[in-house]
Amino acid sequence: MQRSTSSVARVGKADEFGEPVELDAGTRTVTITNPGKVMFPSVGPRREPRTKLDLARYHLAVGDALMRTVRDRPVLLERYPNGVRQPSFFQKRIPDSAPDWLATTTVATINGTTSQALVIADAAHVLWAVNMGVLGLHVWPFRASNPADHDEMRIDLDPSPGVTFDMVRRSAAHVRDLLAELGMIGFPKTTGSKGIHVYARVEPGWDSFAVRGAVVALGRELARRHPDLITDRWWKEERGRRVFVDFNQNAPHKNMFGAWGVRPRVGAQVSTPFRWDELDAVDPEEMTIDTVPDRLAEQGDPWELMDDAPCDITPLVESFATDLADGVPDAPWPPLYPKMPNEAMRVQPSRARQPDDDRPPS
Repeated sequence: MQRSTSSVARVGKADEFGEPVELDAGTRTVTITNPGKVMFPSVGPRREPRTKLDLARYHLAVGDALMRTVRDRPVLLERYPNGVRQPSFFQKRIPDSAPDWLATTTVATINGTTSQALVIADAAHVLWAVNMGVLGLHVWPFRASNPADHDEMRIDLDPSPGVTFDMVRRSAAHVRDLLAELGMIGFPKTTGSKGIHVYARVEPGWDSFAVRGAVVALGRELARRHPDLITDRWWKEERGRRVFVDFNQNAPHKNMFGAWGVRPRVGAQVSTPFRWDELDAVDPEEMTIDTVPDRLAEQGDPWELMDDAPCDITPLVESFATDLADGVPDAPWPPLYPKMPNEAMRVQPSRARQPDDDRPPS
């Protein structure tokens, strides 16, 4: 895919937001309907609107880097048909009206409910999603061609109320250093808002349960080393003013907002990969649909070599297993998941009954 979008031709009849526009996606031409529809009302220093066509051209501009992160992966679609200030919804199932060239795969919840999800085979698939009002792709951590191997460990540094972005930066540096101690390489990105995600490519042979356990162990070690800054406490009332390592982003059937996706914010902020030497300077608010394509063209893709650096997560998996053997229960799972073996009592601590308390929880 080329950054240039010069091969644009207008086709079809005019509608409320302009005539449809055809864009060359490399493998095929994709029609963008309602190209003039405003998706983001206030972008950049001049607070100018950006349209669906702007969004489509942005995805072509970052196309090569984007495809390195999503190719052959199932995605959940977060749709904003009328822009970020209007109602939105998540769509897992591909509609019957979708073109027959779209690649799909069956995904299943942990309870066994299945659906046909979009698989990003090429740039045309991305543009089809954009035309449906999708801003960013929520990406599964496995490839559709090999669903048994969850090949991404995703470390979500989630700021609690009162946490500054500088605190998130410091936490990310500690993640980088601990991964390095374990012989692993982490690749950071902004979330497009207030947090940072650190990804690590995982060697083949691990499922989502193992990867989640590895991040539970990583979070525990980070919290032990930096108790005033980082927490692994699942319950919000226990976190305090600390950065939470959200291990449950690695639970089965979980997906995360993908790199290079545009967040549903009025300023069109992008979840942007960056280099570790940029950590102290990176500003998530400045990474927008306007600025990221030029940044990528000038500096290259910070995640370009991720596939060349698969990590052995055995030390973290073994640490999690050792904790279980020592009587430390598994961390709580998300509320919609069934009770898991070895899981701690899944109840808000302030509502848990004490052993000598016969009263029902309030």
